Amino acid sequence: MSYSRREFLKIGGLSIATYGFMNNVFSSPETCAKSELKNMVSDVTPLAPEDYQKRIEKAKRLLAEHNMDALFLTGSTNLIYFTNVRWWRSERTFGTVINRKGDPMWISPAFELERARERVPDGHEIRVWEENESPFKLIAGIMKDIGAAKGKLALGPTIRSFVFYGLRKDAPSLELVNGAVITEACRGIKTKKEIEYMDLANKITKLAYRDAFKYLREGMSSGDLNSLISDAHQKMGARGGGWPQYGPNSAFPHGSSVIRNLHQNDTIVLDGGCSVEGYRSDVTRTIVFGKPSDKQRKVWDIVKKAQSEALKAVRPGVPCEQIDRVARKVVEDAGYGPEYKYFTHRVGHGIGMDGHEYPYLVKGNKLKLQPGMTFSDEPGIYIYGEFGVRLEDCFVVTGDGGRFLGGMESTAIDKPFG
Repeated sequence: MSYSRREFLKIGGLSIATYGFMNNVFSSPETCAKSELKNMVSDVTPLAPEDYQKRIEKAKRLLAEHNMDALFLTGSTNLIYFTNVRWWRSERTFGTVINRKGDPMWISPAFELERARERVPDGHEIRVWEENESPFKLIAGIMKDIGAAKGKLALGPTIRSFVFYGLRKDAPSLELVNGAVITEACRGIKTKKEIEYMDLANKITKLAYRDAFKYLREGMSSGDLNSLISDAHQKMGARGGGWPQYGPNSAFPHGSSVIRNLHQNDTIVLDGGCSVEGYRSDVTRTIVFGKPSDKQRKVWDIVKKAQSEALKAVRPGVPCEQIDRVARKVVEDAGYGPEYKYFTHRVGHGIGMDGHEYPYLVKGNKLKLQPGMTFSDEPGIYIYGEFGVRLEDCFVVTGDGGRFLGGMESTAIDKPFG
């Protein structure tokens, strides 16, 4: 079974199997001796209740700054981020009202109350609705009780449309506004602990790739390689995998539907990642199975220069769009332009608990970089019918620049991990 890159990002890892293959050019007695993988997450300290409380307090401050009274979240990454409550999305509305007056207040289907009590933090009030009742009237009641019967209720940006229309019908006195200004401002700036999780996740993925590359062989399927990568992640204590494309398929940024096994001198574009304590990695490496041609090497060098120049341009106060512009200029100046002709996508996306999250490094985004923001840096050149090259490392904005997460930066087409 084949998976698209977007499907991979959603599931965060694929089934695990173990294969034995003969080593290729990436193997040597030295690398084999160093290739034993061990659990790297056993000593990781998870987030504590006070970490979630700090997030809620920041949300309250932002609500006040934006003259909003409360934020309503349903089952989503945002709900997990603020409350550590995991709840599936269904037609029955469940969620929390984070408000400026006190602790978050919850609504739940009545028959789910006991399950909700297992998950909702102690001391938080839960209000229930029966199957023939409106959950949206409960939300209106909460808003009235906090003194905001006609106030502004911010909705989490992933809330489904039936919640919006239900509130508009059953709570018409409320002003419904976009809550992205709250969620994105909180999640976009990572704490030291969050950055440590991401540093480790990116390191694990790079080590998994390096281990799997030792077993490349003629005829290997993309599923075979993914299984090796998934297994390597598992040995290090993480759930993850990779999404490889071979030869002409590597020119498709999100994959081709054409099935192709590995052949001599194929370009391999490998994209994937894992998570540590819910925080993601996203890494792409491009290598050649065999001896790179002059064109493959030239294009790789252009993409590497674009990635390096983009990172050099990172510093607090620089607009997001400028990082894309710097990388794109390198590619255009090398003859692979204009604009999106060969470098077909933005240079990077925000990353954290979701593989892709706001903000984005793209033309038109004038948001200024701040310390603690985390992004991918992934320029590419894609030549349909021949091959593609993409290099991707995640970075964090520091006080005076940017730093790649997980180290192991590639330095040449045959040195994918420095």
